[in-house]
Amino acid sequence: MISYFSLASGFLSGKYRSEADLSKSARGQGIKKYLNDRGNRILAALDSVAKETAATPARVALAWLIARPSVTAPIASATSLPQLEELVASTRLQLSGDALARIDAASRPT
Repeated sequence: MISYFSLASGFLSGKYRSEADLSKSARGQGIKKYLNDRGNRILAALDSVAKETAATPARVALAWLIARPSVTAPIASATSLPQLEELVASTRLQLSGDALARIDAASRPT
């Protein structure tokens, strides 16, 4: 599987955490659908793992996808050099089994 919108249009970067954040970009209104309990659980798990690994939520989200055996490649876009550097850095981040399990659990639909 090749995952499209691997960062959920930027939501998994942690850039959008409330409706007030939706005006940060033209994509903002498309993010509203992620502002719910499940989205908050996922961001919390990404934040926790990011802190433990000295990474960013975006890097952790992509590393999690890369670690999934069913994912051939995650597709994500960059609009700046720092974003591109994040995408590349995600290929070098190795997440522990515990970290993967926590993100798995947080992302399960309820």
